[in-house]
Amino acid sequence: MKKTWAVSCIVILSAILGGCGKQGSQNGAEASSEASASQAPAQPASGASAAPAASGAQQKAVLGTITKAQLPAEAADTLRLIKAGGPYPFSEDGVLFRNSALLLPEHPRGYYHAYTVRTPGSTDRGQRRIVCGGPRKQIAECYYTDDYYASLKRIAE
Repeated sequence: MKKTWAVSCIVILSAILGGCGKQGSQNGAEASSEASASQAPAQPASGASAAPAASGAQQKAVLGTITKAQLPAEAADTLRLIKAGGPYPFSEDGVLFRNSALLLPEHPRGYYHAYTVRTPGSTDRGQRRIVCGGPRKQIAECYYTDDYYASLKRIAE
């Protein structure tokens, strides 16, 4: 019984590892690249952006905009708190936003900070956030996301 089980495991592992050749790795990298591009719908839909990403070059996202009037009321409340310097409802508000996915324009580390936008009926922080750049209490360069950073929109006056 143990011998049959061991042979079965070897056959299964051989089949799995046999598909991980050079061509399989390239297909996996392309699929991974396409998945991350589809998670950021604000980026261009053309395939041209995939080549620089594969070569290691940094790519910049194309952001949409949203007016303050279009924001949910809770986001307007969060903007008022940011401008006042708090107090914030969550201890995580005002933490460093690293922008490691380069969804926002590049700036030195420490430039962006993230704040929670309350979600009615949610028992946790939810997915809505505002990210602001520049000095604290400044709301001139802020971005809104309702899908936990999968997409960001610049908040326009």
